[in-house]
Amino acid sequence: MPPASSTPQVSPWWTPSVHEDRRPILLARNRIEAAIRAYFAAHEFILVDPPGLQRSPGNETHLHAFATSAIGNDGLGETLYLHTSPEFSMKKLLAAGERRIASIGHVWRNRERGALHHPEFTMLEWYRANEPYDAVIADCIEMLRIAARETGAARLRYRDREADPFAEPERLSVVDAFSRHAGIDLFGTMNGEGETDAEALAAQMRARGLAVPAEFTWSYLFSRILVEKVEPNLGLGRITVLDRYPAAEAALARRAADDRRVSERFELYACGVELANGFGELTDANEQRRRFMLEMAEKERLYDERYPLDEDLLAALPLMPDTSGVALGFDRLVMLATGAARIDQVLWVPVAERLP
Repeated sequence: MPPASSTPQVSPWWTPSVHEDRRPILLARNRIEAAIRAYFAAHEFILVDPPGLQRSPGNETHLHAFATSAIGNDGLGETLYLHTSPEFSMKKLLAAGERRIASIGHVWRNRERGALHHPEFTMLEWYRANEPYDAVIADCIEMLRIAARETGAARLRYRDREADPFAEPERLSVVDAFSRHAGIDLFGTMNGEGETDAEALAAQMRARGLAVPAEFTWSYLFSRILVEKVEPNLGLGRITVLDRYPAAEAALARRAADDRRVSERFELYACGVELANGFGELTDANEQRRRFMLEMAEKERLYDERYPLDEDLLAALPLMPDTSGVALGFDRLVMLATGAARIDQVLWVPVAERLP
């Protein structure tokens, strides 16, 4: 007789009774996707289909990829990765001459599983060449309203938090958000070029009773404050556009024209949940290479791993026009529009969990 377990037994998603409960959410997911595809068509976007397999999956410190080996006709293997975003492929298409492109497809991120995270998920990503990034911010807000209309939801919901997608969004700079919600003066930890001083940020945290580990970087402390003090206060009651990220936290974005300490990067929040991440895209290949190398050096320091640079992307960037782009987590959007508590509830087939 097997030992008794204190863990409640949950029926698999494919159990008919469980699927019957999930099915209305999954059909709502399909309606939202169809409406978003119609939006892209109405605004003259071309839907493209980037491949998942890449030589470089992305070059951000804290994004982790799935690796595989592609065996050639000669029997030799080459390491390839499932992409964490279709960004590199789409930027090459912009360099080739496309001007409004969108993708609705799967991406993969390792070391991510939880209520809001799934190792394989659906991302909406789109780009507008020769248009300001205010245009993609407006697109993002409309995506939330589309999802609400398709589900008949007057408000977006995540657990005990709500947001009205039809209300005028709040637009808040990162510096102002840190000051308002954490009492932190970020500009006091940077020089005029945006170079950061980790000890200055640590001193402010200690003065406010916030824990600081023995070893830290400015980026680590920034992320801690953002996650613990700032993000829970965003998108409550209405959508928040968190704008003008410090240049040190915007590796793929161009700097703001009026202040080199910050960059054209925004994130979109509703109900305390991050939904989208967008940029005025960097097209300076030398600067992009420098930033990628810094990111990979930090990744190797923290995780003993680094990914190759996409040399084709770096060669293509000088051909790319001024562009604004954004990536939006489609599954999270469906969650908020349907009130689902976990991302697995809005996926037709969740990836199997590790067995106990």
